[in-house]
Amino acid sequence: MTTSPAGDKLPNVNGLRDAKPRHSLGYRVQHRARTIVASVIAAMLVFSGTAAAATWLDVNGIIKDHSVEIIGQGSLDANTSIIDPNSGKPIEFVLIGQDSRDGEENQSVGGNFDDVVGNHQADTTMVAQISADRTKINLVSIPRDSLVDIPQCETTNGTIPAQYNVMFNSIFANAYQTGGDLASAASCTLNAVNSLTGLNIQNFIVVDFAGLVKMINAVGGVDLCIPQDVDDPYTSLQLTKGLHHLDGHQATQYARTRHGLGDGSDTSRTTRQQYLIKQLMNEALSKNLFTDTAQLYQLAKSALQSLYISQGMADTAALAGLAMSLKDFNPSNLYSQTVPVVSAPSDPNRSVWTDEAETLWEKMRADKPIYGSDESDANTDANTAGNSDGSSDNSTDGTDNTDNTGTDNTGSQEAAQTPDPVTGLITQADGTLIDPNTGGTVDPEDGSIHDALTGQYIGLADRYLNATVCAVPAKN
Repeated sequence: MTTSPAGDKLPNVNGLRDAKPRHSLGYRVQHRARTIVASVIAAMLVFSGTAAAATWLDVNGIIKDHSVEIIGQGSLDANTSIIDPNSGKPIEFVLIGQDSRDGEENQSVGGNFDDVVGNHQADTTMVAQISADRTKINLVSIPRDSLVDIPQCETTNGTIPAQYNVMFNSIFANAYQTGGDLASAASCTLNAVNSLTGLNIQNFIVVDFAGLVKMINAVGGVDLCIPQDVDDPYTSLQLTKGLHHLDGHQATQYARTRHGLGDGSDTSRTTRQQYLIKQLMNEALSKNLFTDTAQLYQLAKSALQSLYISQGMADTAALAGLAMSLKDFNPSNLYSQTVPVVSAPSDPNRSVWTDEAETLWEKMRADKPIYGSDESDANTDANTAGNSDGSSDNSTDGTDNTDNTGTDNTGSQEAAQTPDPVTGLITQADGTLIDPNTGGTVDPEDGSIHDALTGQYIGLADRYLNATVCAVPAKN
């Protein structure tokens, strides 16, 4: 990739040499200064007649056109500063998948029903956190059907009072209806997420069906392991069991369908959405995009045209710097889970968060992976995972005793708790599959992970699914 002589001095754009963010105060540059520097460099490139000038201006124009204002309220700062990938701090945002039937592609994916055209719903909401050292990403799905208490919300056209025991996805829809714009809907959702989680997130990214289709097509489609035949009469999606290379339209339909898959619940659907994101990331990283400038540009352009980004992230230099800081990211360090829930006492078709949800948010507030081993507390997390399935009080992840051959029952029990190197799962004596990261049980038919106590969906064992159901060779 061609860089300008001033590239190393541009805030947040340190080139491919910097693997991790810098922590010095010198990189905490105000937005105005960043804009001036970026504009000067862009002008220099324009006058020099380089192709990079057109690329910069094109991408910068797209980002500006898709920037969304944050409406200040509660935990949200209307004048939030631009993210700095080199600050040595976690970067957090709420990812919202908008269920809009506006436009032909959105109707084709979601179905063309007269009663929903013109409506704006939050089909998917995920809390994303990129760790301070840029080596880990947490991704937590919030079930749209879960019942929550939400604070007062300010929209463009008025105030929505605090509400209690309402469906989570109603936040986005009601705010859009009241405010009449995406800024109201996304800001109210973000404010509610902060209230519910104790996090202090200041940014959001919104994508609709058509946008996700474009992003998947931009990388040439994505490999998905389909654990059972699919025949959805609502979208006409038909897939046979096995490995499929799906285009954006098919992959998006599969990730959002509920009919005939799992138990038909929203929580089961969130696990497929997490799986799609992981597979899409694997696909993008396998393309070696950083060595193919033209393809990288096309992917970036397609992605940015598909996204609506809050003002604190809608900055060309900041996004480029964030991409650079993640260039060596290992997809195995993407930790995804659905908020633990149980059926709501008032309505079995709705859910409420369990006390375990607070454990997720507590880890994220401390900038730790939501499960698995962190260098600072690997043994603690391993013991927690081992105990949560109720089968043993031994660690399931790399303790001093794990490799002992043993001469008694304790030794053999520890050996049985060793995860399979291919699937990453533990097989108990009775054949039950256990995910050592969450302590959940795994359905051998579709790889879905279920809470050991409640039986609710909390994730998907993608390594098991790919290796066992579809026999996909493992990648390094």
